[in-house]
Amino acid sequence: MSDKTKRVRKAVLPVAGLGTRFLPATKAVPKEMLPVVDKPLIQYAVEECMASGIDHLIFVTARRKSSIEDHFDFAPELEQFLGERGKKSEQEAVRKIGSGLKVTSTRQKEALGLGHAVLCAADIVGDEPFAVLLGDVIMDGETPATKELVEIYEATGKGAIDVEVVPREKLHFYGIIDASPSKEGRWGERLLQVRDLVEKPSADKAPSNWGITGRYVLPPEIFGFLEKTKPGAGGEIQLTDGLRALAQGLGLWACVYQGKTHDAGDKLGYLKATVELRDLKL
Repeated sequence: MSDKTKRVRKAVLPVAGLGTRFLPATKAVPKEMLPVVDKPLIQYAVEECMASGIDHLIFVTARRKSSIEDHFDFAPELEQFLGERGKKSEQEAVRKIGSGLKVTSTRQKEALGLGHAVLCAADIVGDEPFAVLLGDVIMDGETPATKELVEIYEATGKGAIDVEVVPREKLHFYGIIDASPSKEGRWGERLLQVRDLVEKPSADKAPSNWGITGRYVLPPEIFGFLEKTKPGAGGEIQLTDGLRALAQGLGLWACVYQGKTHDAGDKLGYLKATVELRDLKL
């Protein structure tokens, strides 16, 4: 890491969505708090942050999302209750949730897209690089996905995103990159130099089959690009458009992820993640 490259210590977690794909379960419970095996969906992303050296979480929330903040707060009464009854392992599990983390929240008052959600955190992030993690995607690999992106940023001074090979019939669900192998450092051909990005293209218009998975480490300059991004379909500001400007300006890496990606953003993906992660824990 050069003297001019700051350490990545903050992460933005956009959790303001309504979770309509999971209704009626999400009428009163945030989608991010639905359990996957033995812990809430959002906790997987938070644990990934902790394993990646990040110590400041920024939740971009909305109304009826306070249970997310409560989950990562201290619960002395519960810890005392468990301790008095000899439930030491449960007490330790509760104590470890969010331990050592600074947690800050800000509101996204209107659903104006992922790019807008990230922009809502600009004042808190300040002039620092930061990670973005989508809470409904669980990344399961030997090396935490965010940690690898942090290492790429700190080695090169450029932002980085995770991608994976996407089947042709699913390309229209992803942001797709146009890129070429860089052979930069220890990442070899897994590290790609991004030339362009397209949000949810049809298969015949997709520039590749590399889809963005929901993990990003970005320089603070991304906020300037997002501020200039015009709303697209549905009046939303897309993060992909900001990344496109970043790639064509300061530069952007994409790293082909080597682990397993569990997309729990819809019912089928959620069920698959629950079954596959349960099998790993048995």
